Amino acid sequence: MKREEELMMKLASITDRYREVEKSIGDSDVVTDPVRYRDLMREYKRLKSFVNHHQKLILLESELQQAEEWLAGGDEEFRAMAKEEYPAIEEQLSAGYKAARLMLLPRDEVDGRPVMLELRAGTGGDEAALFTGDLFRMYQRFAESKGWQVKVVNANEGSAGGFKEIIARIEGEGVYGLLKFESGVHRVQRVPDTESQGRVHTSAATVAVMPVAEAIDVDLDLTDVRRDTYRASGAGGQHVNKTESAVRLTHLPTGVVVECQDGRSQHQNYDHALEVLRSRLYELERDKQRAEQALKRKTLVSTGDRSAKIRTYNFPQGRVTDHRIHYTAHALPAILGGDLGGVIEALHLAEQAELLAAQT
Repeated sequence: MKREEELMMKLASITDRYREVEKSIGDSDVVTDPVRYRDLMREYKRLKSFVNHHQKLILLESELQQAEEWLAGGDEEFRAMAKEEYPAIEEQLSAGYKAARLMLLPRDEVDGRPVMLELRAGTGGDEAALFTGDLFRMYQRFAESKGWQVKVVNANEGSAGGFKEIIARIEGEGVYGLLKFESGVHRVQRVPDTESQGRVHTSAATVAVMPVAEAIDVDLDLTDVRRDTYRASGAGGQHVNKTESAVRLTHLPTGVVVECQDGRSQHQNYDHALEVLRSRLYELERDKQRAEQALKRKTLVSTGDRSAKIRTYNFPQGRVTDHRIHYTAHALPAILGGDLGGVIEALHLAEQAELLAAQT
């Protein structure tokens, strides 16, 4: 079996870097610098899996070499033993090399972060708001299946149900990494309850998945932020209508506006709104970076274009189609019920294939 020498050299250099980071973390200058310490700890945790995999491959290569020596040797008992074990070791090593190549693909440094999930009703009036509600419940159930925590930050209900807009914070392991390809326009084709002629209508909702920004990620000058308060309305609890607990923040340089009213106090709503504002500004900066990268490498999956139509939920045919990768599943009720695993896996496999092709 051909050894992957170049691949193993890359893993060896990562192992060397891991040892350097491990040593630096204990340095007194690093410990007193919170930003540098945080970044090194993140790198340390990220590199650990590479080091473990590297050690596993070294062991398998050693076992394969031993088996080859036995096959070439004169001891009949050892040859028989090696002949039996060699195929399994070779298969494990081949799979290990493949896994290492996937691990070495470029990754987004914010994949492990929680997200701000924003859904907004688009064209379609009341039906669009109802569809936005369906999408939110889909993501909510998917999050529950992963053991993630979902907290509604702000909600503006539709007149016939659903939501004109809803923002939720989702926290858990690898949230952004799994949900990042959900951003874009989602379209539904179905017969609305109000349609007496049984005609199929098309409505849409926009989904935005943004990694939660930390204070040090965004240089936000609070003097550039106008703060307004008002009385909340809708399903936020009786208390919200008695005081001006709702908060609206306007970032004057960019015109970005954030409203929050679902907290139990003005202070809580302000904190939530500030976190959403930071995340939006952070995502704007990331959008610029993605636009620059797109000029160098066209990608079907990793798009920051919020206006792109990415998926259709067709009720008459019971299918869901993701237009970026031509993926179709005839399991609409299950998917809207939160069974998003197949769709998300297909998107990530498509991205991996693109990245692997770009490296060859």
